[in-house]
Amino acid sequence: MSFTNAPVTRSLVYGLLGMSIAASLLDIKHYFYIIVDLHLWRFHQTWRALVYQLCYTNSSEVLFAAMALYNMRSVERLWGSRKYATFILVTFLLTSLLGPAILALLLRPLTFGLFNYLPAGPTPVIFAVLAQFHAMIPHTYKYRIATSISQSPNDQFEGLTFSDKSYRYLLALQLALFQWPGSILGAVIGWVVGYAWRMEVLPRSLMRWRIPGWIVGIRSPRRSQEFEGLRRRLEDEGTPTAAATGVEGQTGIESGRRRTMGQQVMDQFQGAF
Repeated sequence: MSFTNAPVTRSLVYGLLGMSIAASLLDIKHYFYIIVDLHLWRFHQTWRALVYQLCYTNSSEVLFAAMALYNMRSVERLWGSRKYATFILVTFLLTSLLGPAILALLLRPLTFGLFNYLPAGPTPVIFAVLAQFHAMIPHTYKYRIATSISQSPNDQFEGLTFSDKSYRYLLALQLALFQWPGSILGAVIGWVVGYAWRMEVLPRSLMRWRIPGWIVGIRSPRRSQEFEGLRRRLEDEGTPTAAATGVEGQTGIESGRRRTMGQQVMDQFQGAF
């Protein structure tokens, strides 16, 4: 149970914790949520759309978000860090634009100004990851919780069926209910964007694009491949020569060891004359 083979998830968790603590210590939490009529229509602070997902404004949301990201790190392990980081970046940009736009242009007019607040925090990104987790990761086991006491063994079971993935969904559900209805809007948008990526509804060029490998610590293997190819060529060229030298040396040694008694006597006489 660690961040092994999940460096992007580790960076997300540590970054979320650090940003939330810094926003609290520096007393700048009021910059990370959106009130449509005040921030967007009156003061035209459109930059809030790009920063409202950087941190949460209370410790409970930080705790549940960190736990949710940690428990979904298997998505990064299946995809690889580069694809996962690309997905996080694309999802962040899309949800940053869609959330405030849908709230300001659609939901607020339909609710006559009652739906006016979008809370801080990367809840849309977490639900986009949850959509991938739901589609990719199978459950390991299931268990049932009875809601009534059976009177006989033949009675039909009455209760709830859960799996080992259920508590991950409960973490995300609690995160979506903290500051509803704004947090529910972010959760729905994140889930839709996540499944749009999954079903390849998004533009193909956007889905094929990948961030540079050095951002996630992936180095180019070109130099190592060149040295490996050179080493193999040298080994292939040196193997026949070494084999021939070894055979010749072994033949000379064997011929010296197999000299007969007559050959040795003749050598003595040749040396005397």
